[in-house]
Amino acid sequence: MQIPRPKSDVPVERPIFFRLADAIPMGSKIPVTPYDSFKILVDPVPWSGVYTTFQKASLKMKSLTIGHLAKEAGVNLETVRYYERTGLLPKPPRSASGYRLFSSDAARRLRFIRRAQELGFSLKEIRELLSLRVSRTTTSRDIRVRAEAKIVDIDAKIRSLESMKKTLRKLTNVCDGCAPLAECPILDSLDRETT
Repeated sequence: MQIPRPKSDVPVERPIFFRLADAIPMGSKIPVTPYDSFKILVDPVPWSGVYTTFQKASLKMKSLTIGHLAKEAGVNLETVRYYERTGLLPKPPRSASGYRLFSSDAARRLRFIRRAQELGFSLKEIRELLSLRVSRTTTSRDIRVRAEAKIVDIDAKIRSLESMKKTLRKLTNVCDGCAPLAECPILDSLDRETT
């Protein structure tokens, strides 16, 4: 059934009280003819019933394939798959052709995971941080406590590394590098049992 086009083509400002795939902000006023308003409400693409370009663009912006997601987050494909398998990244829906379709929030989550790892958080600790992030009862103090615990952990690792460095420096100072391998003080030291 075709509806005849109204004769008035004079643009009028009409408030739009719905979103057309988030392309038109809620409550904004755009100049349209009465017929254009009718077209948008009844059929996004007149008489065809297919998606509008706004909707197609919206789907493309919101859905990322695994390759695009990896590139946007600065990680490789296997990292994305691993995080998906371990539950750090929620399993995405799949397209009709079987491709994973990640939301743009997945890229943000991947960047969060990568940055937290750079700061020394383990994947277990990162999972905790992610769950705290969405919990309604979490306060910034909860996050601070975990960050302070990580600082204590890093300080302990630094002390341990400094001790290793000191021991290796002593060993290299006693080794002139000229003795036969059987008499190497570094290897001898490693062979000895510690008390």
